[in-house]
Amino acid sequence: MQFNELKLDSRIQQSIEKAGFIKPTEIQQRAIPVVLSGADLMASAQTGTGKTAAFVLPALDRILRRSKKPGNGPRVLVLTPTRELAMQVNQNIRQFSRFSKVSSGSIIGGMAYGPQLRLLRGRLDLLVATPGRLLDHMERGKVDFSRLEILVLDEADRMLDMGFIDAVKEIAEATPKSRQTLLFSATLEGQVLKVANQLLKKPESIALAASNRRHKSIQQHMHHADSKAHKQKLLEHHLESGQLFKSLVFTATKRGAEQVAKVLRGKNLKSAALHGDMSQNKRRQTVENLRKGRIDTLVATDVAARGLDIKDISHVINYDLPTVAEDYIHRIGRTGRASATGCAISLVGPADWKKLSQIEKLIGQKVKREVVDGLEPTSGEPRPASKPKRTAKPRRRFSKGAKQATTHKPGSWRQRQAGPKRSRSARVKKAA
Repeated sequence: MQFNELKLDSRIQQSIEKAGFIKPTEIQQRAIPVVLSGADLMASAQTGTGKTAAFVLPALDRILRRSKKPGNGPRVLVLTPTRELAMQVNQNIRQFSRFSKVSSGSIIGGMAYGPQLRLLRGRLDLLVATPGRLLDHMERGKVDFSRLEILVLDEADRMLDMGFIDAVKEIAEATPKSRQTLLFSATLEGQVLKVANQLLKKPESIALAASNRRHKSIQQHMHHADSKAHKQKLLEHHLESGQLFKSLVFTATKRGAEQVAKVLRGKNLKSAALHGDMSQNKRRQTVENLRKGRIDTLVATDVAARGLDIKDISHVINYDLPTVAEDYIHRIGRTGRASATGCAISLVGPADWKKLSQIEKLIGQKVKREVVDGLEPTSGEPRPASKPKRTAKPRRRFSKGAKQATTHKPGSWRQRQAGPKRSRSARVKKAA
């Protein structure tokens, strides 16, 4: 199938051709016709498969048809869990609406309120927002949903993980009941499925990839590290090898990201940190520096695990393994995008083995163990803890009507059947 077979507006088709796209990906082939039909949709797809365009293209097609409802409020609302993902969605909107007069904008945290209030007062077709900041504007009475036709929940599983479920439900409740709702998630199970059943009406379902699907275009291996210092040496070895083009290093904490980036800069390696405590403008500039090659290595927390779309990242390095196994899937999905190949390296310290076990269970395979010459670990891989042996307990016998159990004493079967010995006088009395 080619894009011109999807019967999108000619202005959108012109933008697609200008961007150099000819064939839609599988999620686009299956999702776009459903969205164009007006049906609700819940869909899962692997990262890097063009999921964002799967809802942006039909949403733009709807916007290019004149609305029958008066007002200035948005006709399409896209909710995303992070600012980075909101930026990616906006990039797709600009890319595919270059030959159309479509007004769009973002309402996200970390930005000044003034420009956002001016955006909400003007005529707006497509709004991309994070739930917290949008709810803040709604409570101030600054958002008009009277024209809303499509509500998109992008990375719904991540929004649930980040605790946005109540905000998402409150936002959905404020939108027209006649809206079309689209839910995109890494998985369609558990809590995500429950939310979908609450917010969607008789949805079509597309499940192209479970969260445990193996990334076939990404080589995965790990190194056993004895300590934090050992991890740092392994990291520097790879970054100085000359085999990495652009790399993304994940740490567990914001402070860790800053410390690792600082050490790398001290080794004359072009690196920078990215985390949630940075202002939105600083985060945007840092990502742009990686995109344009001003830095080679981005050291980030999980804010970069979703929504960071840079096609030429060659390596993802897990300096710290994620606490949630599913986040491993999204982290390594930052490489090997758009049919390219990539490499994911995990540095597994003493406290990481349980996390590694959970990851391997999720992806259904063992991560390949590799050793770097000169940086071998001094300790071996820990063995799974064996279950303690059960010790036999003495059998207990309850006499009829007795309140307490007595431990059964050893003896012959006949002796046990006969019961306790009676005195001679008792035996004589009974015989009489």
